Amino acid sequence: MKVLLINGSPNENGCTYTALCEAAGALEREGIETEIFQMGKQPVRGCIGCGGCARKGDGRCVFGDDAVNRALEKAETADGYIIGSPVYFASANGSLIAMLDRMFYAGKCFSYKPAAAVVSARRAGTTASLDEIGKYFSIRNMPVVSSKYWTMVHGNTPEEVRQDLEGMQNMRVLGRNMAWLLKCLEAGKQAGIAIPEPETPVKTNFIR
Repeated sequence: MKVLLINGSPNENGCTYTALCEAAGALEREGIETEIFQMGKQPVRGCIGCGGCARKGDGRCVFGDDAVNRALEKAETADGYIIGSPVYFASANGSLIAMLDRMFYAGKCFSYKPAAAVVSARRAGTTASLDEIGKYFSIRNMPVVSSKYWTMVHGNTPEEVRQDLEGMQNMRVLGRNMAWLLKCLEAGKQAGIAIPEPETPVKTNFIR
């Protein structure tokens, strides 16, 4: 089993990465493989609602010149996800949100796989950012993995984040909880428990 951790910060070895590494270490100690995907500093275009991904039907965005399709390729081989972001103006990184918009619009690999959000901040805006990222999971039938407290760390540098002992503990508990749920899902699969049967989508517009 494998968990893909997405570092939604342009700083590859910064505060968000430090938090993700702590969660990844806990997962690996439980026998779960991990990979951290670095979104990096390159621009990520926003979704334009063209519907091209739906028409192609291959689980990829029609725009292949940034990180989105590379992330989707990694996501297809993962059994769970942890998405991390720094907090900018009480919100997740805009480039990450642009990437997630397109990933969750085009991707076909997310349903019924557990996921969690992680955020890092110097001081505030964390709960709003957690809520923002979590909405992607709740629109794709994904079990949301929690910790003993909200999955956030505080600090202005990686060194300060490591001093946030409670935040780092939250990351380790998150990793162990993710590993436990993955093993439970695998045990259910081995016992013949199938995922819920999907219904034909129904769309109701508010204005007729």
